[in-house]
Amino acid sequence: MLRCLRLTTAGETHGPAVVAVLEGMPAGLPLEPDDVARELARRQQGHGRGGRMRIEKDVGEIFGGVRLGETIGSPIAIRIPNLDYRNWVEAMAVAAPEVEDEQVLRRAYLPRPGHADLVGILKYERKDVRDILERASARETAARVAAGAVAKRLLGEFGVRVESHVVRIGPVAVPPGQPLPDDLTAVADASPVRCIDDEASAAMVEAIDAARRAGDSLGGVFEVVARGAPVGLGSHVTWESRLGGRLGGALMSIHAMKGVEVGMGFEAARLRGSEVHDEIESDPGRRRSGGYRRRRNNAGGLEGGITTGGPVVARVAMKPLSSLRRPLDSVDTRTDEPAKAFLERSDVCSVPAAGVVGEAMMALVLADAWIEKFAGDSLSDMRRNVESYLARLRRDRDGGARTGQGTG
Repeated sequence: MLRCLRLTTAGETHGPAVVAVLEGMPAGLPLEPDDVARELARRQQGHGRGGRMRIEKDVGEIFGGVRLGETIGSPIAIRIPNLDYRNWVEAMAVAAPEVEDEQVLRRAYLPRPGHADLVGILKYERKDVRDILERASARETAARVAAGAVAKRLLGEFGVRVESHVVRIGPVAVPPGQPLPDDLTAVADASPVRCIDDEASAAMVEAIDAARRAGDSLGGVFEVVARGAPVGLGSHVTWESRLGGRLGGALMSIHAMKGVEVGMGFEAARLRGSEVHDEIESDPGRRRSGGYRRRRNNAGGLEGGITTGGPVVARVAMKPLSSLRRPLDSVDTRTDEPAKAFLERSDVCSVPAAGVVGEAMMALVLADAWIEKFAGDSLSDMRRNVESYLARLRRDRDGGARTGQGTG
């Protein structure tokens, strides 16, 4: 998925902390703790979140790879403490317990349908479901958002913004065709469900409240948009270098995601090609797209696995969360007898927060493709490479326009 960057996360949901280690960033990138803290705070927002968000106040502690406000080229290590750990010290201890007490150790044997509980204990030969759920929990995404904040900082140095908004929660959807505001983040974050349509936002809040009263949960769809990426990120030459595949894999790796569309996505399957493909016209002023533009963006900013210079757009479908206050049928794995799944504290709906995680994953994929294309051990090296590339695009375009020929 990532070819030049390497992201490793560690930690459990009720352990001391979750940790992100990001390798491959150039030296000289301005980075402050607030850059990470701001994104972590956004991940905790959204109507429908559970009691955990009232406990945690996520702050990323940068303890490697940054000195005096700049990256130094070494791996960047970020620790996000779990404040709830104080309530789980015995249950999440590293050492073997001196006394076997099921209640103190919070062991669990009633797997939840839709979660990794059952398949995890079967795969890893565990008996206690907690050995699985502690890592399978979406708490791990805090580490991804911390790393994504670094990726956003790199892209921002070159005028690339990655933002998101919610387009559906349960049965409530935003009417299609709404233009995106220039500052999408500000408008989306002002909504309790990160939705840019006021009427739909209010209806989404009502749907979440109804699900909460019923002891149920809701999923939905969010859209991630990157604006400012130039033509030429990614490649068509090998299957694993195609940016659409890399982006799809990254977004699908987020907990509870069940589908990804790029651009028009599945809607394109029912239309004719003349209704789908983005017609091209000359526009010499568009430096980042090589002096051309598409009349529309049904392709979502990608053609042949390569960015076109238009906005990169992906929509991601999230299933309803699997921890329900009215548990579903399951089995007790100790006796194989029918039982109700156990109840673990959870959200009713976390689609708004998932959009922020989606931003992080898109930013990491685009930053990875950016480093792949423009390289450089330092930010200044990379900046020269970017300027050289854009200048070459302009020269090729100007030469082709004068001769009436393409550049081959």
